[in-house]
Amino acid sequence: MSIQNIFVVGAGLMGSGIAQNAITSGYTVTLNDQREEALDRAKSGIERALRRDVEKGRMTEEERDSALARLSTDVSMEGARGADLVIEAIFENLEAKQAVFSGLEDICPEHTIFASNTSSISLTALAAATKRPSRVVGMHFFSPVPRMRLCEVIFGLLTAQDVLEDIKEVGQKMGKELIMADDKPGFIVNRALLPMLNEACVIVGSFIGSVEDVDNGMKLGCNHPMGPLELADMIGLDILLNVMTVMDQEIGAKYHPSLLLRKMVVAGFLGRKSGAGFYLYENGKKVGVNPVLTRFHSLVD
Repeated sequence: MSIQNIFVVGAGLMGSGIAQNAITSGYTVTLNDQREEALDRAKSGIERALRRDVEKGRMTEEERDSALARLSTDVSMEGARGADLVIEAIFENLEAKQAVFSGLEDICPEHTIFASNTSSISLTALAAATKRPSRVVGMHFFSPVPRMRLCEVIFGLLTAQDVLEDIKEVGQKMGKELIMADDKPGFIVNRALLPMLNEACVIVGSFIGSVEDVDNGMKLGCNHPMGPLELADMIGLDILLNVMTVMDQEIGAKYHPSLLLRKMVVAGFLGRKSGAGFYLYENGKKVGVNPVLTRFHSLVD
């Protein structure tokens, strides 16, 4: 099947990034969200990103205008009526994702593929909420989507081979390197990555090392391009906590989220998107370590 029209559900960081990557790869995209303000913010962000690409010589003005002409937004699900591919990119919750697919069941044509950007939830469980389990697949993109080259493809118990072939074509057209994972909790990347991010939180929370020393240790000692706490801030500490919680339930204590991570989320320190996580941010740029992680408390007479 030749995929032309993509319906992206969720206009957050991942959904808008997927939409941007898709329109610059020649696809017609409808970006959906229940909140008009989220769609406006996503569209402005995409326009700003493409303007920078023109300024840096990555694309021409004509290419930018052509890409933007392929983007539309919709607060309803009606825009999915002509979709060849749906990519769901909402928060990491099984029931919410199942509700998206269930709601699209009678709107989308029979040939439409349902893909989820989930980073931990079972594709077989998502497929069970539909009448087309053979056409449900995982497309786990990485942030920022237009720049990160990897897409993790996950097949559920009933995912059809022709669906995997169609997804391979889409991924390659979007400039991604594809890896394939069976439907096991965490798949490949998060199965290996999350224990490291969580242990970095444990080290800081146990006063073994400072935020900067943990990140510099992994960057300079292990040649990582970004420290684990910087990466956690970029992912979003709330998202990291959600994924860790799912994997803790599915696999066990190895993935139990650290106390510090849980406290940071409760306190509203969600990372770069909230302006503060392990670091403080101004206009998306890191300006220093969050002072709550450096100060000491005492009782004063």
